[in-house]
Amino acid sequence: MSAGTPAAPGYRNPIVPGFHPDPSVCRVGEDYYLVCSSFEYFPGVPLLHSRDLVNWRQIGNILDRPSQLEIPPDADASRGIFAPTIRHHDGRFWMITTNVSLGRHLIVTAEDPAGAWSEPVYLDLPHVDPSLAWDDDGTCWLTTSGVDAYRIDPDKGQVLEGPIPLWSGTGGQYPEAPHLYRIGDWWYLLLSEGGTHTGHAVSVARSRSPRGPFEPAPTNPVLTHRGTNLPVQAAGHADLVQATDGSWWMVLLGIRAKGQWPPFHVLGRETFLVPVRWVDGWPVVEPVREVTAAPAGSAPALAAPPDPGVQHDDFDARLLAPGWISPRSRPDAAWSLTERPGWLTLHATGTTLDRAGATIVATRQRHHDCRAGTRVDPGSGTAGLTIRVDEAHHYDLEVRAGTARVVGRVGPFRQVFASLDVPAGPLVLTIATRTHDLYPPTVTSAADLTAADEPFGVRPATSDMVAFEVETAEGRVLLTELDGRYLSTEVAGGFTGRVVGMYVTEGSASFDWFDYRPATRPTD
Repeated sequence: MSAGTPAAPGYRNPIVPGFHPDPSVCRVGEDYYLVCSSFEYFPGVPLLHSRDLVNWRQIGNILDRPSQLEIPPDADASRGIFAPTIRHHDGRFWMITTNVSLGRHLIVTAEDPAGAWSEPVYLDLPHVDPSLAWDDDGTCWLTTSGVDAYRIDPDKGQVLEGPIPLWSGTGGQYPEAPHLYRIGDWWYLLLSEGGTHTGHAVSVARSRSPRGPFEPAPTNPVLTHRGTNLPVQAAGHADLVQATDGSWWMVLLGIRAKGQWPPFHVLGRETFLVPVRWVDGWPVVEPVREVTAAPAGSAPALAAPPDPGVQHDDFDARLLAPGWISPRSRPDAAWSLTERPGWLTLHATGTTLDRAGATIVATRQRHHDCRAGTRVDPGSGTAGLTIRVDEAHHYDLEVRAGTARVVGRVGPFRQVFASLDVPAGPLVLTIATRTHDLYPPTVTSAADLTAADEPFGVRPATSDMVAFEVETAEGRVLLTELDGRYLSTEVAGGFTGRVVGMYVTEGSASFDWFDYRPATRPTD
């Protein structure tokens, strides 16, 4: 196997689990770099590195300072940064994206992708999903959803020509995520249409010129899972890359929904990988599988790729790891790793998680079955562990004044579900999720269910259950378990997935460590 090629006998999808949507990828030598949308979270645009397209490690965030990432403090959830594209040209890395909260595209560059990246150059153009491509003579082309092209000066943010209408797909709604590629004598235009849910599809066209006219592929869409029972759905928003051995690959987003009808997805849109073959000058893409087929005579399949996110943090470093994110901003005065060495100290900037402005440091939930825990010293403050989609959809395990309680907010409703007296001083809080089997093998009909099976004798049509535990010197206590369906995209709406992390809403609190562990289930 050569470097830069996915290893035989196969690999597991998603290659980047959890809330990592709208992937874009480029290769430089034997190194691959991938970026994803970050929406209202700071820092923005996670940057991952790989040598084989399967095993990814986050090496930073491209928009990692307020001067690059301006998100208004009252910006709605699922606004902010949409659909970045990463490219390498003329010795520099280029990243272009849209800050929809400002209504502007922005370009940043770096010679070293690990940073630091430049200050933004802005372009005030309509639409989203910008992408860059260069002609042989150095001409830079910008494409946006719609689909339009512009000839630009990317260093100055100047539009030199355009808009030039290109090709808007096969007729599906929301033609978006357009990428131009010069491959051989052809310019290929790859785009998604049908909306970023179950109607999602990838289509392609080609032309001898980036100006068009574009000829659609005879087999469009080249990839879609709509109308199928495949476990990966909403496949789309794709980008192409050629490996070092000459093979071609596609990264794209998809969702893994759970439960009966309607299914719910809670992890957000994730990043998947599929091989691409070229037949008669057109890309041919197989359906996205959670496990690829193994070549004849090979072992069945590889284990899942390593988890690229925060796994365990003792807060002994000088800076927070790149997998930690916060809604909209993370003011320097809101957190410290030096105030109490070996602890993360958080200071309240808002009084409730029900409105924007609270101090939260979280990581993406990346597995359907997982345990996230922290050891917290709340002092005289109000602090805890939250699992959230947005300000209107979150469950919190909170400690205040000698009481631990579970609080749930779903839409207009807020309720305390359980409480427990706890001793003063540090204690361990844990939130655990588990896939909920609606009808296990021992249950053959609804008549087999009793009040002992579920509260009130009803089994919820949910994707998972969320448990809340408190551990003190006297032992571990399960406070309650809640239906995870209400923290799903189908209920909350928006473009993100769940995150889980630490927060403070009154005074200050210190956190000794944080630990995230996936459960070993065949579903993940």
